[in-house]
Amino acid sequence: MPRQTLSRRTVLDAGLRLADERGLAGLTMRRLAAELGVEAMSLYNHVANKRDLLDGIAARVYESIPLPDPALAWDERLRLLGNSAFAAFAAHPVVARAVVAGQADPRSVRALRVVDEFFGALLDAGLDGSSAVRRYRSLVGLLFGAVLVQTASPAGAQTHQADLLDDWSRTAARSEELPHLRLILPVMAADECRPDFGPELDLFIDGLRPARPGVPASAPASASAPASASAPASASAPRL
Repeated sequence: MPRQTLSRRTVLDAGLRLADERGLAGLTMRRLAAELGVEAMSLYNHVANKRDLLDGIAARVYESIPLPDPALAWDERLRLLGNSAFAAFAAHPVVARAVVAGQADPRSVRALRVVDEFFGALLDAGLDGSSAVRRYRSLVGLLFGAVLVQTASPAGAQTHQADLLDDWSRTAARSEELPHLRLILPVMAADECRPDFGPELDLFIDGLRPARPGVPASAPASASAPASASAPASASAPRL
């Protein structure tokens, strides 16, 4: 590969491509340097170490998430953010796994604007600071769980799933202790059993509406939220 002018962005983007292709174990400074056509030591002018590289790669995925129009209603902003974040991480599941495992964290201002926008929508839904933090963490779990399940299906997974359901059906048919499972198994067998993040996100949003009874969804309020709406200073920083 011809030598190219290095910058932190070019290093991170090449690192993201390499991680997508080879996984985190295959992302080494030597391989990354070869990908860029430079000496490995020259990379350290742009990333401090492997952890800084991983944090930067995570930030690049976050930065690809478009920010919603602040004039939109809180629920519309939350839906757009959630679906966009799901698409971004589904395109780079290796980064999703790294973030969940605590191997990479976003640290750039643009990446943290995604987190800021999530909290802005939750505060506009009428939640106080503590409730917003709890709901945010629930949403992060929902989002990353859906990404990891969707992107972790190996070859033969559908056959295994069908065999497992057959086995469960035989067990439930012989036991009086599994009445609900016996009832629902035909439905499970008919369903493709793939994660469907959009409807799950809608259910999550619908569950927030009682937090602000009588206030239209289209009335953003985070810009004028009282000081008490801020999260406690002792709360640990969320990962998304």
